[in-house]
This record gives sequence, C-alpha cells and structure tokens, in this order.
Amino acid sequence: MSQKLSGKRVAILATDGFEESELAVPKKELDSQGITVHVVAPDKKGIRAWAETDWGDTYDVDVALDDADVASYHALVLPGGLFNPDSLRVNEKAQAFARHFFETGKPVGAICHGPWLLINAGVVKGRRMTSFPSLAQDLKNAGAEWVDEQVVVDSGLVTSRKPADLDAFCSKLIEEIGEGRHSEQHA
Repeated sequence: MSQKLSGKRVAILATDGFEESELAVPKKELDSQGITVHVVAPDKKGIRAWAETDWGDTYDVDVALDDADVASYHALVLPGGLFNPDSLRVNEKAQAFARHFFETGKPVGAICHGPWLLINAGVVKGRRMTSFPSLAQDLKNAGAEWVDEQVVVDSGLVTSRKPADLDAFCSKLIEEIGEGRHSEQHA
C-alpha cells in the first residue's frame, strides 16, 4: 500500500449493464492501494453487471448520484459495457458529475465504452484517447485524437480499449491518482 494514496477517495460511476471486470478489477486494485472506493449509481439499489456474454452479479451501490459529494472524490473511474455508458451518457447528472473532475483537474479513467459519457459531457475535444474500437469515430467526431493502444494517458485522463487491457489501465490510473491534480486536465 502506498502512503501517498492512503486517504484518497475514488468514485466509480456505473449503472446496470457495466462490464463486470471493468468495475471489479479497478475496484480491487484501488482498494489494495488503500484508496477508498465508492460505487456511485443513479440510484441506491444494486446494479447488475454484464459478464462478457450474459448478465452477471449484482453489485452494491455505495452512494446514489444525487447524494454523491463530487468535491470529496480525488478521481473518477468509468467502466464500459454497452448498456451502462449508453444509459449514463444521456443522464445530465452523470454528465455534470464527470465534467466536474475535468473542471477541477482530477484524474479520470475510462475503459471500453466508458468514453461515451465523456463525449456527451463535452470534455474530449483536443484529447488523445483510446476506447473500444467501435467508439473511434464517435471520439473523432467529438474532437478527440483516437489511437489504438492498450492504454493512453493525456494529462490525467487514462483510457483503455477492453478488459484485456485492465492491468495497464489500473497501473496508469493508480499512477495518475498518486500524482493528484493535473493543471492540463480541462473541461
């Protein structure tokens, strides 16, 4: 456990249909570093995972989005899946929650289809990013530079393509959280 990560708080914003490994693995890795991790969702009831080809486990929600104190978190993680980010990207409260991290220079990690929310939040223009390949054109249309790489870091924004990239994603995410605020991170 790292001393500089002890006391940090991270929100994982998700709803039904998140890719199970893209929430479970980062949560476990962040927990192992002494970071307090809260699963934040549009409401307080449990959220159901998508486990590659079928519905997976139901995960507890720590804080409902309406009750989440965005200022109390040091970083944000956005897991992918198809249903989860598609639902969150049209949720104005989720957009505002995500946008806050960019406005305040805090690290954000988004994997797979997670960047969909960032497109709708209006924070990807001019950013170098990766994602699941089917989002490449969406990101380009929103003004991002899309690249096909395992993990991309752009001033506190960490993105990866798929579950196979989770080791690299988690490693860079932990590094960015340790660095703290990034003055180049912007909305």
